[in-house]
Amino acid sequence: MIKPDIWRLSATELTALTRAGDLSAEDAIQASIDRMNAVNPALNAVVEDLSAEALERARALDKAREGGAEPGPLHGVPVTIKINIDQKGHATSNGVVALKDLIAPADAPVVENLHKAGAVVIGRTNTPEFSFRADTDNPLHGRTYNPWGRHISPGGSSGGAGAAVMAGIGALAHGNDIGGSLRFPAAANGAVTVKPGLGRVPAWNPSQTAERGLLAQLMSVQGLITRTAEDLHLSMPSLIAADPRDPFHVPGPWRGAALEGPVRVAFTKNTHGYELHPEVEAALDFARDALADAGYVVEEVEPPNVFEAGRTGYRALMGEIYALMKQDVDAAGSQTVRDIFAVYFQEFPPFAGDELLQMMAKRTHYARQWSLFMEEYPLVLSPFLPQPFFRPDRDTEGAEGVHEVLGCAVYSYAMNYLGLPAASVPARLAQLPNGPQPINVQIAARRWREDLAVDACAAIEARAGRMCLPLWEKMQAGSA
Repeated sequence: MIKPDIWRLSATELTALTRAGDLSAEDAIQASIDRMNAVNPALNAVVEDLSAEALERARALDKAREGGAEPGPLHGVPVTIKINIDQKGHATSNGVVALKDLIAPADAPVVENLHKAGAVVIGRTNTPEFSFRADTDNPLHGRTYNPWGRHISPGGSSGGAGAAVMAGIGALAHGNDIGGSLRFPAAANGAVTVKPGLGRVPAWNPSQTAERGLLAQLMSVQGLITRTAEDLHLSMPSLIAADPRDPFHVPGPWRGAALEGPVRVAFTKNTHGYELHPEVEAALDFARDALADAGYVVEEVEPPNVFEAGRTGYRALMGEIYALMKQDVDAAGSQTVRDIFAVYFQEFPPFAGDELLQMMAKRTHYARQWSLFMEEYPLVLSPFLPQPFFRPDRDTEGAEGVHEVLGCAVYSYAMNYLGLPAASVPARLAQLPNGPQPINVQIAARRWREDLAVDACAAIEARAGRMCLPLWEKMQAGSA
């Protein structure tokens, strides 16, 4: 293989070569660094370049393998880490100027697990201030751009991760998700991801000085954004390895027991009053047909009320944020993010006092409804957003902008409130007036069964193709 083409390999393809000794970790990492140097200046997806230490680590991996050490499952795979997670010796800035010198004393569990598996961190990716927007821009590092073009937001809050991995900067990109921050950038950039369920991936930042609020603990998860579903099956078993620093981690296997008979999928186009765009409907129909042809039993049936659960959950989260985080946003945030938070509190009126406690308790009611439903339908295929992905800074345009960006995303944050796994996969490349853009669908899964959601993503991807391929053609044509 010509070295300049190595960056195109998926993690699965790459490890088949690195683990066998047919490709050195150093060459794999150098190819990804070269790609980063070529495309990142136009994207600003990676905001801290770790090339020097990445090459040093790659050489050490090569030397260890030559000495007889067993290569890890992610041996020599280039990855990126989001700047809101601790990586020893680097700033966990969270996109906030006041935190630019908050140097991590140790690695977070996700970083440590990736290192143990043989992955190599080549850079740290951008996030909005406080990692709490569905778009990615901040006063510290600036705006991240979508590789499909500047007519589409890169998503958030893991926007740097989504833009980087789809542009070919690393085969895996770390991100996290409290209301959609893995799935928004996956949808924006045409990537594949699964938001793990509660407790699946160990989480903690050694730099933190206080524990997060209870709902933040219950709704936020760590994960990966990839270019292909098979890379989630390859990498997630390493990411979910236990870490005693997370006392609520669930030490379960990645692959669950096989289900009896074909997997039943509940299929819904219900957007709960929001207009369903024809391109989104076409993507849903494509995904339905792909699953049916792959042997799934797909039935159009309504799951429990996702709108009620989602809005209740996000209003409860806003109540917690108002009590525990608003002071920090007011003190350290830009005027832009302060204005956005003010509109968040209008769109999702925060529960407070006794009502907040009641709505936190009601989470179990909604989760039980879904648990019972998923006894019959282990998977739910639904829209992610009712419309194609929005333009940059749409959430700065007052109540209407926030409503389009976040208000309509009930299928997203409902899954965080319920603690259920939810995957995102591209099912269509829409040719819209402002330019082409991918359309992703969501697949929610039974608790602890992320693997079932990823299997379904693979079935859809097998028919739709990898969205990175037309993207790379577009990027090449644009640079010619």
